[in-house]
Amino acid sequence: MAIAKKIDGYIAQSSWIRRMFEAGIELKKQYGEQNVFDFSIGNPNIAAPAEVKHKLREIIELDIPNKHGYMQNAGYTETREMLAKQLCGVYGADIATNNVVMTCGAGGALNVILKTLLDPGDEVIIIAPFFVEYKFYIDNFSAIARVADSNEDFSLNLENVARAISPRTKALLINSPNNPTGKVYNEESIIKLAELLKIKSKEIGHTIYLISDEPYREIIYDNIKLPSVLASYEETIIAYSYSKSLSLPGERIGYILVNPKSSNRQKVEDGLIFCNRILGFVNAPALMQRLIAAIGPAKVNVKEYQRKRNLICDVLDRAGYNFIKPEGAFYVFPKSPIPDDVAFANILQENRILGVPGSGFGVAGYFRLAYCVDDATIINAEKSFRAALNQNYLG
Repeated sequence: MAIAKKIDGYIAQSSWIRRMFEAGIELKKQYGEQNVFDFSIGNPNIAAPAEVKHKLREIIELDIPNKHGYMQNAGYTETREMLAKQLCGVYGADIATNNVVMTCGAGGALNVILKTLLDPGDEVIIIAPFFVEYKFYIDNFSAIARVADSNEDFSLNLENVARAISPRTKALLINSPNNPTGKVYNEESIIKLAELLKIKSKEIGHTIYLISDEPYREIIYDNIKLPSVLASYEETIIAYSYSKSLSLPGERIGYILVNPKSSNRQKVEDGLIFCNRILGFVNAPALMQRLIAAIGPAKVNVKEYQRKRNLICDVLDRAGYNFIKPEGAFYVFPKSPIPDDVAFANILQENRILGVPGSGFGVAGYFRLAYCVDDATIINAEKSFRAALNQNYLG
């Protein structure tokens, strides 16, 4: 066989998101881009803040020695210092420069974290619905993903989490605001989760780490507050990306934040820096690190995403779909009108709508729509949403 058997098998079951994205390219060639309603991929369509363009131009013009060269594996000290100061206010914790490691986005951050923590056969609990790549990330390090279903409203189900914990559990990976549902885990559930993890860590005789994947941290609506996981649980590691908050997904810039109160903080930080190198990430992009240090807490216009959230919810409601209104991120996760979400995704595609089956996120019977698209796509898709629903009822 030309490639590894495992990878060959994974390609066959790989990301529905990319599969739909590729299908969209062909549909647009056939019908014209304006006649295809592509909600397949979370590619931000809101422009980056003006500061990004201005500061990047300034940085490019600066005469800095070794501007494009290697740096410390943890990243530029000045960037990490700036982030540490900024994050103290975000998380209500006394964060130091050494607690921050710059990474190639949140995907790079998660792989570095998992490489640092996991031995072969260890288990990581993930909450369904979950981001489609989590299982692959965990398998990269010969570990096992254990799935705990959420409640019907996509909130944390602590009984399911407790049942998933075993003597091999090394970490729990959460994502809030959540992709694909837009759910934000509230403070009460995070506090109760922390208590559960403390109890279970004592029972099984080793630390269960809480890994919090937070690329949508700033994209929250209706004055909802995102609770600080650092304040609730000492053994927390955060993965973050600027892909969404600054609309820079192609620049691959993010960081890892280790709770300064972690009992194994120094060893974990050393492991993260080492794994950042041996996994081939080596350094987060130099220009992007300098940019992050220069622009501080800038972010995209979140009100625009909230407006788009309201717009697509109105469209889906009028068309007759059942869904829970998202609290953050830029996804909505409606119920499929038939149990076979893959079959209904195909019906949507026949009506030139590209959505992703919920099966790809570990929950059948739903489909995901990424509404980080232009308004015309949302508005003009209403007839096609209605047609897809009617087509299903007519058989």
